[in-house]
Amino acid sequence: MFREDFVWGVASSAYQVEGREEGDGCGKNIWDTFTEEGRIQDGHNSYVTCDHMHRYKEDYALMRMLGIKAYRFSMSWARILPEGTGKVNEKAIALYRDMILEMKKNGVEPYITMYHWEFPQALQDKGGWLNEEVIDWFAEYAKVVAENFSDICENFITLNEPQCFVGLGHLSGVHAPGMKLPYKDVFQIAHNALRAHGKAVINLRKYACRPIKVGYAPTCGMAYPASNKPEDIEAARKTLFGFHQPMDNWTWNVAWFNDPVFLGKYPEEGLKKFAEYLPEITEEDMKLISQPLDFMGQNIYNGYMMKAGADGEPEFVDRYAGFPKTAANWPVTPECFYWGVRFIYERYKLPMFITENGMSCHDNVALDGKVHDPDRQNFLDLYISALQKAVDDGADVRGYFLWTFLDNFEWDKGYTERFGIVHVDFRTQKRIVKDSAYWYQKVIESNGANLSINQKPRQILFLDPVFKQMIWGGNQLETKFGYQIPGDKTGECWAVSAHPNGDCVVREGIYAGKSLSEMWKEYPELFGNSAYDRFPLLIKIIDAKDDLSIQVHPDDTYAGEHENGSFGKTECWYILDCPDDAALVVGHNAGSKEELADMIAQGKWSELIREVPVKKGDFIQINPGTVHAIKGGLMILETQQNSDITYRVYDYDRLTDGKPRQLHVQQSIDVITVPAPSADDSVKSALELPKNVMHELISCDYYTVWKLDLDGAISFEQTHPFLIMSVIEGEGLVNGQMIKKGDHFVIPSGMGQVDMQGEMVLMASTAK
Repeated sequence: MFREDFVWGVASSAYQVEGREEGDGCGKNIWDTFTEEGRIQDGHNSYVTCDHMHRYKEDYALMRMLGIKAYRFSMSWARILPEGTGKVNEKAIALYRDMILEMKKNGVEPYITMYHWEFPQALQDKGGWLNEEVIDWFAEYAKVVAENFSDICENFITLNEPQCFVGLGHLSGVHAPGMKLPYKDVFQIAHNALRAHGKAVINLRKYACRPIKVGYAPTCGMAYPASNKPEDIEAARKTLFGFHQPMDNWTWNVAWFNDPVFLGKYPEEGLKKFAEYLPEITEEDMKLISQPLDFMGQNIYNGYMMKAGADGEPEFVDRYAGFPKTAANWPVTPECFYWGVRFIYERYKLPMFITENGMSCHDNVALDGKVHDPDRQNFLDLYISALQKAVDDGADVRGYFLWTFLDNFEWDKGYTERFGIVHVDFRTQKRIVKDSAYWYQKVIESNGANLSINQKPRQILFLDPVFKQMIWGGNQLETKFGYQIPGDKTGECWAVSAHPNGDCVVREGIYAGKSLSEMWKEYPELFGNSAYDRFPLLIKIIDAKDDLSIQVHPDDTYAGEHENGSFGKTECWYILDCPDDAALVVGHNAGSKEELADMIAQGKWSELIREVPVKKGDFIQINPGTVHAIKGGLMILETQQNSDITYRVYDYDRLTDGKPRQLHVQQSIDVITVPAPSADDSVKSALELPKNVMHELISCDYYTVWKLDLDGAISFEQTHPFLIMSVIEGEGLVNGQMIKKGDHFVIPSGMGQVDMQGEMVLMASTAK
């Protein structure tokens, strides 16, 4: 769980939200020029954006109402120093001081970012970041910031995402100032930016009126492993801090922008790879760049999967078709939040803040006047849950800043992307709180306790069956149910089982790959916190091409004493299909134990056993102690206790591998009920039952079984400890998921309303 003083906040930048006002004294910056050149999508501009410079009191009050505790915002260098150096714009100082005081009045702690890409145009005209004088220019700016705001703000960040303003601004040219410079110049710019950071740290501390905390906020795509195998983990770690990027994309390198700041040196691999492009790098440079910091920021949005190849070297894993993406076309990879945080913290060992993370969605105002953004809620839940896991595993993360509070001007994309948890109508400046903001409010209130990682979300558990080859089995599990069976003597489909002899695995969803027995142990709340020490039921489909043995099952007492604590075996059968003249063995004709033993010893089977006629759709309960056998030609759905204890009385002298199968004559005599109850009323038809009703077929000490003949749609509340359902005919939907004949699933406790529709027949059961 997160520490008690964990900082829950939101983030933004000046240029993206503030807007302008005639006579405000703000100087021109490179993004103003970039806009004037028509470089913004759809011709958009930032002259008004969210009009935050006039509406900040309203916005901070809204933050207070939503429980937001901190705000990471940037100051505009060109607003404070219109020429980049020299004369200070006192209107800007007054504006930012009032903003900070208003934040604090609303219980919102300010975190100032000095530079979020608003480079003064006057300094760009002098060479910008390529001019080494930028180190002193930025230091002067830091001095002004410290002198004017350190009395009311404790936390400062120097640079935001140098990878972006260096690479996108000067290598690819898609961001302001829109330049495509030679590699040598870009490396100089990167070096200058890091030196400027170092000198800014010195001046922030030197000119602050009290002790302050200073950090740095780079970004990158995070590598994460394809599995928990040590070799895959190492492949991801090696790639994250390695130099796999092509030269035309080199600025996204993690180590190049982190190691000098946090470790005091450029990485050796990079020095070798980039040698021909590098400026002179001195010891004085490294001492300046690696000024002690109080924390590191990390802006993390997505990542990429890695595995160890056959030669042990890292290999990229391609994303599958239909991989989830945001509206910005960024991949949704919450795994990167766990592994990226873990890898970064392990390498740099400095307290960390997630200084940006969020999702662009196609948000629209609904007819009810609200903005519903479930995709963003799901995204944030997955990512912040992964962050908690990293914290639980030892990463020292002190806070999380969601990007962003207001929909805003998204740089070269203009207003085409919405990252905010508050919707902004850019025509009217009306704010509408999105559903995700209310969700985030609950995260803050509970310090993350409401996250899915702490709630064990309820999902329907679809299970992959286990198949058993039997001497009497056939192939109808394939021909009639479409299963891929291991052979033509497949007699049993263990459809829902947590037994050691056949443990079903969850097929899909967040629990994919876990066995049912694991689910029972790890997530007891999904099964109503049952008092049973193991999953209590077992569901089978039996395909009897030939007769099964004459057999009997023990009760709990006998099995517990003689079969290593096993459950007994109470079971019931629903006839899925059978010949016209079908019959079952149910019961016997012996009047005493002595007579029973004698008839068995003499092989008087035709005299001993009773047969009852059955047809498709019939249902019968088989209690422990009942002599029984399934005859050839029948297919049966069996609901039983979770037991694999069967005592064979007689097996028609069949051979397996040239030997008779084991019989259990004495155990059988011990447990057979004498005299047997009448079988006259043991079979009842369940074929023609009312439609769309959960019709109870049996309720005994161990289970309740229902049949549902669905034609249309029904809804019901799942109030049982769990509900097992098997589709035996047709197809349809359950909670929007397609189901068909042969599907078996468990609806967990607390699932709430279950919606089903289609034309299908289902059997359902639960434990007592």
